[in-house]
Amino acid sequence: MLLEKDDIQETHYDILNLKEDANYEEIRASYRSAVLSLHPDKLLKSSETSNSNQTTGERFLKVQKAWEILSNSSSRSFYDNELQNSRRDDLAAEVAEDLSLQDMIAEDAGEALELFYQCRCGDYFSIDSLELQKMGYSLLREGSRISILNVDTLPGSVILPCGSCSLKARLLLSVDDN
Repeated sequence: MLLEKDDIQETHYDILNLKEDANYEEIRASYRSAVLSLHPDKLLKSSETSNSNQTTGERFLKVQKAWEILSNSSSRSFYDNELQNSRRDDLAAEVAEDLSLQDMIAEDAGEALELFYQCRCGDYFSIDSLELQKMGYSLLREGSRISILNVDTLPGSVILPCGSCSLKARLLLSVDDN
């Protein structure tokens, strides 16, 4: 496994000070710079404190591992997929509930339709039709029923934070709800 739980907080991109879309030349330049500044032979000349050398040595090994993974296109691809999956899993763990449009309470608010769902804390998860429209989802309200107007829109979801607490809900958007 290339990605361990401890590595999630600091990715190989973070270690090399890179954006995740960096190309090979950017990765190589960042690696060379980091290695030159952290190399044990260079550090022996500049400092004799064993504690900082140990920390710098650990940092040097992290830089080496980051280079090893990011410089190889197949291991980088695998690492990127694993990183995305871990982020998705982390997000899923934070979501308290999955909701559909039918679970939401709708109120007319002038030119927009406000959608609410009550949280356990008593406050609400909310979004309005203008925000959804920016994401490509036009809503239609027929009495108490809410549906997505464009049938060619792909299914998706939106994470809604509670207005008061740290809980989040995922609003699942699908034409099948029609």
